[in-house]
Amino acid sequence: MNFAEFAASRKSIRGFTGQPVSKEMVDKIIQAAKWAPSSYNTQTWKIHAVAGEVLDKIRQGNTDNTLAGKPHVRDFPYKEDYVGTHKQRQVDVAIQLFEAMGIGREDKAKRMDWMMRGFRQFDAPVSLVLTYDKSLEPAGVTQFGLGALAYGIVLAAWDLGLGCVINGQGIMQSDVVHKYANIPDDEAIMICIALGYPDNDFPANHVRSTRENNESFVTYHGF
Repeated sequence: MNFAEFAASRKSIRGFTGQPVSKEMVDKIIQAAKWAPSSYNTQTWKIHAVAGEVLDKIRQGNTDNTLAGKPHVRDFPYKEDYVGTHKQRQVDVAIQLFEAMGIGREDKAKRMDWMMRGFRQFDAPVSLVLTYDKSLEPAGVTQFGLGALAYGIVLAAWDLGLGCVINGQGIMQSDVVHKYANIPDDEAIMICIALGYPDNDFPANHVRSTRENNESFVTYHGF
């Protein structure tokens, strides 16, 4: 298929099979993704690929801290709550996911379990933790580059038959991730990406989010 069809075919995967992902496969994905655009070719990104016992410890630490009510801790300023149309789109996709998973509005237990899946990095066999050097802050351009790299990763994985979900919850207890992944304090954690082979029987994997028509967010000048 052409690129437009391929890009539109990709979707976020939130349920994974038990099949492990090899180091060689992860390296192949990164080899393709690293050709993402980079300002002045500075390549101001680092990736910590986490699996096995290390990832299990991160899951447990995230879970324990969250259930204990520990406030979210990120390595950079972040606005937690969206408003207006951005909030509505967030709500709309949540409704799609809850309907697919059979989670009712009043079912607090299932809603809590769904939230905790995010902190467990969706039980994926691999988590790719994207970081940058804190010396680069204020890091707007650097963070833009990491976003390009993240998109390259999810496309490269999709091309090889794997699925991803870009996962903010997985690094909301950043001290846990720093500790168990042995990420130096002078690196800021930007985001993590849950990676694995899609479980086609997992209902949420059949959810596809929508995109606005170009006319709603594009303004042409001089055409």
